[in-house]
Amino acid sequence: MSKPPMARLDRLLANLGYGSRREVNALVRAGGVVLDGVTLKDAGAKVPIVRDLPARMTISGAPVDPPAPLTLIMHKPLGVVCSHREPGRSIYELLPARWRARMPGLSSIGRLDKETSGLLLITDDGDLLHRVISPRHHVAKRYLATLDRPMSGEEGAIFAAGALMLEGEDSPLAPAELEVLSPTEAALTITEGRYHQVRRMFAAVGNHVTALHRDRIGGLSLPADLAPGAWRVLDQAGEASIFG
Repeated sequence: MSKPPMARLDRLLANLGYGSRREVNALVRAGGVVLDGVTLKDAGAKVPIVRDLPARMTISGAPVDPPAPLTLIMHKPLGVVCSHREPGRSIYELLPARWRARMPGLSSIGRLDKETSGLLLITDDGDLLHRVISPRHHVAKRYLATLDRPMSGEEGAIFAAGALMLEGEDSPLAPAELEVLSPTEAALTITEGRYHQVRRMFAAVGNHVTALHRDRIGGLSLPADLAPGAWRVLDQAGEASIFG
């Protein structure tokens, strides 16, 4: 079995947002860091970067934040944005404040607009991010849409044909799967991530989306017990299920 990567304690905690290297050194000297039941006194000590570190290390009596690579699953609520640069409350404000100082930083895997709720992945793992959003991997995303008016019945064939052109674009959409749930409700599964794609697809067939919720990415479904605004760390099995 290969040995886990190691990092200096002060660098690790600074990268996790616990403060500057000087502040972390003061925390260590005060006896605030415990690993495997032993109080660490040397900020330069090497510690393992392993997934179970929060079960082994405490900071001021609380489990240490998970080290990189870290992936979260969030139930994005309505009214929040996915970008650091957009005005309004962001998804990052739903996370611990010190996480905004983590290095590497956290990013959402794709975005949900302010008026769309549901499953959102947030990660500092660049490889995972690109695998999910890359068109080469064809990772499906399913959206539940509520519509302004009843569907005509032709939408499924139009979306599945792979010939639909959105206004302002020069290439047709990849085939998408429509499941009619009621005259004004549908589940739409797409493998692309174009700007406001689901809303624009229904607009292209003469309808208007009044509510939109994403409940699945690949083989990963939004947990029924994850309330809007809540999040949890995604384990390795969860990450694998995205591509399963």
